[in-house]
Amino acid sequence: MVNLDLYKVFYTVAKCGSLTRAAEELYISQPAVSRSIKQLELQLGVSLFTRTHRGMQLSAQGGKIIFEEVEKALNLLSAAQNRIAEMKTSATGTIRIGASDTIFEYFLSDKIVEFHEKFPAVKFDLLADFTPDTIEKLKADKCDVAFVNLPIPHDPELQLRGNCMRLNDIFIASDRFPELSKGVVSLSKLRHYPLILMDKNTVARRSLDNFFSSLGMELQPSIEVGSWELMKRLVARGMGIGVIPREYALRCLEDKSLFEVRTDTALPARSVGMLLPKSAPVSYALHCFIDGFSKE
Repeated sequence: MVNLDLYKVFYTVAKCGSLTRAAEELYISQPAVSRSIKQLELQLGVSLFTRTHRGMQLSAQGGKIIFEEVEKALNLLSAAQNRIAEMKTSATGTIRIGASDTIFEYFLSDKIVEFHEKFPAVKFDLLADFTPDTIEKLKADKCDVAFVNLPIPHDPELQLRGNCMRLNDIFIASDRFPELSKGVVSLSKLRHYPLILMDKNTVARRSLDNFFSSLGMELQPSIEVGSWELMKRLVARGMGIGVIPREYALRCLEDKSLFEVRTDTALPARSVGMLLPKSAPVSYALHCFIDGFSKE
């Protein structure tokens, strides 16, 4: 294996023309410089320097032959170090993010804006889809990071970076059902109302069905939808009772176009998680982006 430190000592001695000055520049002792030169000469099988009254000069059959190549190599390494240093303050490239429209709107939009203000050279490619399709895109290298609704099945190809956002599911209704705004309503009673639920293939719906199944009940929705926004519009028009994370319904609850139905049993909390492929390298830009979540 190439010992870069030995070549760095060789280069410094060649530039300084003196063991003493090289030692001062490298902040090591002169004997240490001499030992490094002798070790490199043994490895290469040639003498690298000749001693003259002017100091250390490159030998014609050794030092002069490799000096230019060593200089190029060290300059390349120095450039690489400078590049990394620059990236710490000016990340570049494109970050491909997979998530649902709702996660982009209610969770990621502010994060992306904040990151762009700090690293304006970084571009974003936003890929909106349901959680199952987002996971497939991540595994197919169509996105670099995914934000998905949890829980999801364990996948050995992916690593889950904790819970990024807590979701608290609630029942919502409009003034079409005024009786539900008074007191506490039982889950067994609510399931007989016209229900507007997410599509059965979504994580949110599967979690809801599993919870009611654990209570010995089954939900029969009147309408199934593919987005939370559509659910809120239909509930506001009196089409039925919806189930939605409170975090996604705050505006409607605040302007009183909808109200939360208080239930005798709270629905289980869920969360949004961050997924990364285990085998793919993480660019500096992506590292900076995901690091912003771990510090919260």
